[in-house]
Amino acid sequence: MPTAILTGDPIAGSSLEDDLRSLGFDVRRAPDAAGAAAELAAIPVRERVALVDARFVGHVHALRLALTDPRFPAAAVSGALAVQPEARAALTRAVTAATSAPETAAVPALESAAPGPAPADGASHAAGVTDAAVTTATGAVLPDDLATALATEGVTPHRPELGVLVAAVPGDAPERARTRDAVDAVDDERVRLRTAVKSRDGFFTTFCISPYSRYLARWCARRGLTPNQVTTASLLTALIAAACAATGTRPGFISAGVLLIASFVLDCTDGQLARYSLQYSTLGAWLDATFDRAKEYAYYAGLALGAARGGDDVWALALGAMVLQTCRHVVDFSFNEANHDATGNTSPTAALSDRLDSVGWTVWLRRMIVLPIGERWAMIAVLTACTTPRITLWVLIIGCALAACYTTAGRVLRSLTRRARRTERAARTLAELADSGPIAELIAKAAARRPSGFLAPLIAALGAALLVSCAATAPGGWLPVAAAGGYALCAGLAVAAPLSGPLDWLVPPVFRAAEYGTILVVAARSEVNGALPAAFGLVAAVAYHHYDTVYRIRGGAGAPPHWLVRAIGGHEGRILAVTVAAALLHDQNHGFTIALTALAAALALAVLIESIRFWVSSGAPAVHDETGEPA
Repeated sequence: MPTAILTGDPIAGSSLEDDLRSLGFDVRRAPDAAGAAAELAAIPVRERVALVDARFVGHVHALRLALTDPRFPAAAVSGALAVQPEARAALTRAVTAATSAPETAAVPALESAAPGPAPADGASHAAGVTDAAVTTATGAVLPDDLATALATEGVTPHRPELGVLVAAVPGDAPERARTRDAVDAVDDERVRLRTAVKSRDGFFTTFCISPYSRYLARWCARRGLTPNQVTTASLLTALIAAACAATGTRPGFISAGVLLIASFVLDCTDGQLARYSLQYSTLGAWLDATFDRAKEYAYYAGLALGAARGGDDVWALALGAMVLQTCRHVVDFSFNEANHDATGNTSPTAALSDRLDSVGWTVWLRRMIVLPIGERWAMIAVLTACTTPRITLWVLIIGCALAACYTTAGRVLRSLTRRARRTERAARTLAELADSGPIAELIAKAAARRPSGFLAPLIAALGAALLVSCAATAPGGWLPVAAAGGYALCAGLAVAAPLSGPLDWLVPPVFRAAEYGTILVVAARSEVNGALPAAFGLVAAVAYHHYDTVYRIRGGAGAPPHWLVRAIGGHEGRILAVTVAAALLHDQNHGFTIALTALAAALALAVLIESIRFWVSSGAPAVHDETGEPA
């Protein structure tokens, strides 16, 4: 159980101890810094510890944000500080220094409690009460002093955005009364519910799901359900929806559409529950990051199975939808990772985009154009219930293709007009996203001349075009194998130099399109029974590996270990293996299908074992995406 140490003399009538216990803390008292040091020494080093000034007045949710969020080594608001086990050593040093320093007193003035206009950033507190530290002649606010000392120790405490919530240490009785009135003027439960919803969601999610899913999240929290349980329920619901679609009957299609929407409601609920109750975890990060893709792609497979029951083969469309959607995500990830820490990162195109965002209706229109997950799933659900799997998949492919053209064109234009210098970290991240195997690495090392400027994406695109065109025109022959060798050469040359050019972020998406597209074309053109479903499984396994790479990088843990990337061949090695298998086995009954299935199973086993090991380990990051829906 985490422990909260109350510092200073208690205040008569204060509910602070009860509030801390309601947050799950064991409460202890310490009259001064020396007492706090003694209490701290008695608490096991593996427990979270909070120090709270006994004079603290504020909302319970302000304390919750500062003291219970597991994502940060240390967090603080005025009068309250919490540290995780990894920051305990720094806190011990800070407390030791505080006990040896001469006691000082300061009396900063608390802002007037009279209401006034809120600052433009919306970070002011109700009734003008700020979270600035308030001290008195009887002693400093120890948690605030320790928070400052932690920063000098290299552990800067996270300070949550409180908005209208109050967190203060009043200096005298009148100030305490005014601060108490400010607390009473704001319903922190309403604030808690509102902030449980992402600030940047799609139109459908914002107006059709979140108005009630937040209350479902609160219902789950009050019954002790965890975000991981809700995430699992969302996955199971989507899998049942896919099974209903696989029946190939109209009642099955209608049930599938309804269940897909229900799955999406639960998908929104799990993140809102995590934010509502601050239940972030390493396992939750992994589940939340991967289950959305698993649900959607399983549903595509269900549509294909349902169509097959009616005599319509749409496996190529299902695989094409998965390829297109995954490539869209890689474009998003590559562009963002290449530019988020660039210096001098300005662009006339970005400035125009910001101006458009200041006009209310354009914000929602632009979010809907990119067909985010909410709009996409709603479209799929309605079309499944009302039309056929073939129509559903064709509309999905056309919509995603238009969205991909819109987003990619805008990002290319931004890159060409942007005055920015990319960091070494960005170049390293793009190299990790490229997923180059041993063949490309050897070629890159042997390259005498290294590409610069726009040559890297151009070389990658030429190799991809050569590969896909040969696979389409000469299925089952050795020409695609030769093209795969040429593609491996281009892949090695493309990554021979650091990917720091203005359009080098296109290299990973081009590689993904080449690999997935080649598998699709070879399987479709082979005309071998069962080849397309097997190719669907293979692309799903490889796509999981690429998503896992992205989410590890997002969490600050870096790409999967290099031995894994080499063991599964890299993108160029896998393409070579698929084309060789097609050349050798296309005339054998089911031989090519068996080869694709075996390759898919081996890849899935390798990447899943390593992925699960990483995400359930104590070193995995506890993160959740707060930026909005992915495309």
